[in-house]
Amino acid sequence: MREAMQRLAAAKWKGLFAALFFGGMAAVGHEPFGLYTVSIVAFAMGLGLVLDAPSWKRAGVLGWMVGTGFFAVQWSWLVNPFLVDIKAHGWMAPFAVILLAGGMALYWGVASALAAFVRPALRWVALPIALGLAEYVRAWAFTGFSWGGPGLIWIDTPVAQIAAWIGAYGLGWVTLFFAALIYVAIYSGWLRVGVVAAGVALAGFGFLADQRPLSPTTENVLRLVQPNAAQHLKWEPDWVMTFFERATALSSAPAEGREPDLVVWPETSIPALQGQAPLLEERAFRSAAPAPLVAGIQRREGSTYRNSIVYYDAPGEPAWIYDKHHLVPFGEFVPFGNQLAKIGIRGLAQQSGYGFEEGDGPVIHQLPGTLGKALPLICYEAIFPRDIRGAKGRADMILQLTNDAGFGTFSGPQQHLVHARFRAIEFGLPLARAANTGISAMIDAKGNVTAALPLNEAGFLDAALPAPLPPTVYARIGDLPFIVALSALFAGLLAFARRKSVDPVAAPL
Repeated sequence: MREAMQRLAAAKWKGLFAALFFGGMAAVGHEPFGLYTVSIVAFAMGLGLVLDAPSWKRAGVLGWMVGTGFFAVQWSWLVNPFLVDIKAHGWMAPFAVILLAGGMALYWGVASALAAFVRPALRWVALPIALGLAEYVRAWAFTGFSWGGPGLIWIDTPVAQIAAWIGAYGLGWVTLFFAALIYVAIYSGWLRVGVVAAGVALAGFGFLADQRPLSPTTENVLRLVQPNAAQHLKWEPDWVMTFFERATALSSAPAEGREPDLVVWPETSIPALQGQAPLLEERAFRSAAPAPLVAGIQRREGSTYRNSIVYYDAPGEPAWIYDKHHLVPFGEFVPFGNQLAKIGIRGLAQQSGYGFEEGDGPVIHQLPGTLGKALPLICYEAIFPRDIRGAKGRADMILQLTNDAGFGTFSGPQQHLVHARFRAIEFGLPLARAANTGISAMIDAKGNVTAALPLNEAGFLDAALPAPLPPTVYARIGDLPFIVALSALFAGLLAFARRKSVDPVAAPL
């Protein structure tokens, strides 16, 4: 098998297509498939091609192709936002997945090329480390785009609980290391024992992490409102008030059990700029009363717009406002937007020119009574652990208000929910998620979904608020120690590199 893989890695086109195929198959470990065993095998084969590449250049190209396949299949849902307004944005759809996947996979390509400079006997160790560091870079560079990643395939297994110690990024490195070990064990008999030991350790640590006892559910009940406003109709004049009336009706519906202590509406669910339609805001509040209301709204400050969350505990001005600070590039803002708008290039959700203005950062806000403190997040802010660690102090819960209507119904909303579940695991906090078209859910401090509303159904969910766990290791130390450790280890491996300055074998790219 080793010889066949070496020939395939060196084959000009067959090797590229094989790397693309293995990367694509590795993505089926993500939702909605959840086939993590297939993902591990595919990663093993894809990394095997990179390890058997005859030159560092070829290794870089193969690593890039593995990453491109992985991201392209995983992010196939990205065509949907561009199809909401086909006339304005439809032309972007063919490029969206391919360009983003190929661009993000460049991190994997560079990492694979660098790992090839480590001497062959240790390259299987260096490659997962390099790719793990590349994932940290992907999550931070140019505002970051950390959607997906190898570690998220474990969400419905006890292994996911390891993220409470090392985070989802660290779990991604562990996943790639395990896959590389599987590949080299195929032709190195002594490493087969290592595969078994690593598998047992992975399962064992996951099992032990899963034994953390959850505290009893709190006495508080949250009502999560899901108005199911289709994206292509959400801002249509004939439909705006229909969806608003639906949300108010759901808010005021009789409770089946205990009356809610807080009502939560999704992102941009109040269809007016904050302060410019006070009667609408008052109606929204009164539909939730006597419970206070948290709702998504847009607002304007001078010439800038903000995507915000408002909290009302009485009629009139909101008691507090949170402005989204981690905006979506080319979605909520476009670099050099005022200039590009002149030639027709606008973000998918921007108001004018540059688009939305970012807020000051993550902020913890007080809720009434025993609800404690909440950290509000808007939409894809929940895919970034740093948007939780960046807040001063510790919240008692995370509130995610989102509009996934533009994500379609296949893979996008499901994967977004997985990210929210990992944030709960990493920080040991319950997370309440109100989504316009779903999936609205209550998530406990170990990432379990305790109650949920299905996609594309209007309704409300009265769910008991789970109790938080003590601060996790990851919540206390974050990613930096792991980044430093991996960087030091990779630097040490490079120091022992025994490669000639020119590769002895010239391989086609």
